[in-house]
Amino acid sequence: MVTTQQADKPRRAQTADPVYLENTLLRIFGVLFCRDPKRARTRTGTAEINKGAKERGITVRFDPQYAQPGPFAHKATLAIIRKQSLYGRPVRKEISFSQRELIRLSGRSSWSGRSSDVLALALKQIRYTHVLAHFKQDDRFVERDFSIFNEVIIERRASPSDPIVACTVVLADPIVQSLNDNHFTCLNHAVLEQLGTIGQALCMRLFYHFATHYDGHHQSRVMFRKRYDDICRDWLGGLSVLSYRSKIIGEQLGRHLDQLVALGFLASFALAPAANGDGFVFTFRPGKTFFADYQQFYVRRSRGQARFEFNEERRTVAEPHRVAVLFAEKRIGRKPDGIPYVSSKDVETAKELLSRLSLSEIPDFFDHALAEASRTNFNIQTLGGVKQYLNDYIQARQQRVAARTKAQAAQSAIERQATDRTAYDRFYRAKAAELFDSLSVEERQAIEALARSRTPSYASRPGSVAEPFFVLNRDRITVQRCPGRIPSFDQWRNQRAA
Repeated sequence: MVTTQQADKPRRAQTADPVYLENTLLRIFGVLFCRDPKRARTRTGTAEINKGAKERGITVRFDPQYAQPGPFAHKATLAIIRKQSLYGRPVRKEISFSQRELIRLSGRSSWSGRSSDVLALALKQIRYTHVLAHFKQDDRFVERDFSIFNEVIIERRASPSDPIVACTVVLADPIVQSLNDNHFTCLNHAVLEQLGTIGQALCMRLFYHFATHYDGHHQSRVMFRKRYDDICRDWLGGLSVLSYRSKIIGEQLGRHLDQLVALGFLASFALAPAANGDGFVFTFRPGKTFFADYQQFYVRRSRGQARFEFNEERRTVAEPHRVAVLFAEKRIGRKPDGIPYVSSKDVETAKELLSRLSLSEIPDFFDHALAEASRTNFNIQTLGGVKQYLNDYIQARQQRVAARTKAQAAQSAIERQATDRTAYDRFYRAKAAELFDSLSVEERQAIEALARSRTPSYASRPGSVAEPFFVLNRDRITVQRCPGRIPSFDQWRNQRAA
């Protein structure tokens, strides 16, 4: 048995930097990303998690054009999840990146066309990979088909071949809903950022399994075993399964596991032949870093908090992107094919529009501008072409607001009149009944006889539908014979107002 003990060299100081990875997405990560960049572009088809399990099966279907996402796609997706975690609560599904953040994400000192192309491919690979989840919910079997990135918007300076300037990614609703329901594994980004993509994948899955086995007290009892070939298939995106232990440790996974030991996440790992002699089994034991993170994230219930002003980011990146894409959709009458690209010039114009209109007003303004342009056969090609209609729209909007306010005031007056009339009718009937009861027996009998003569004969039967008409006639006759005893509607309303 091969065992690697915790390294003696000092570990880099760790900080609590939480990343909230939705539990289903954690499992999807294992088969989604190919850890071999050379083989990633040749892999298509599907990958299954819990094959044959009807109540919790997941199938990941790779796009035939873009194939299986590779290591850089893993890095980009983790960066997106990490930034979403920084947003805090409530969970936001729209995440934007500026060019400076893209440079940092790529790990390069500058941003070039090559870097941009690599990122664009990674975003397309994730956008067009489909996840089919089968699960049981309330005694029903449910199937959901979604992409992890529900939408991607890319901003380029002027043309489709220019480097990416900024981008906005929208996460799928099932993932956001699950995060809001607290179905996530909390990981420490300060540990993950020191690892390669294979080390990150191992760390993420081992943290989840260690956390489920740990009772909070007996650290020495926590361990986890997993077949080596299952790790390659389910955790590492179909990594090649080697036949010799020396090659597994020396050429494939050993250096990544050694790094986890050096960081204190693992206390040790061991690789031994399987009991049936077929393949190998890894045994992992957690180190001090895991227990410290578990204490911080699960015992103390540390929650992600917003660390920068997201309203500003939404105003300068996400909303302008949304406006520019909406203009393209309105102009051509449908959603653009593929991942939409917007120019920096259109984004700047969108910011100008948003400085004078709310995001909710933009669709109505575009409809107005395009309708006005069609009257003069002006074929608007860029977002800048709608600015000439902005002042007219705002002026018309003010007139519409004034007309709407006037109409609402008139409707409110009608409703108040109806409410007052209903209240007065109740008051009138009550006062008329009191007045009738105050009269002598002879007067009441005379009034009732006259009221019956004006009411159908069947009103005298108990429960008759005409009985209310008899009461109405009786009240009317009573008031007529005692003028001035009950105020009129206008008098009653004035008295109540006073």
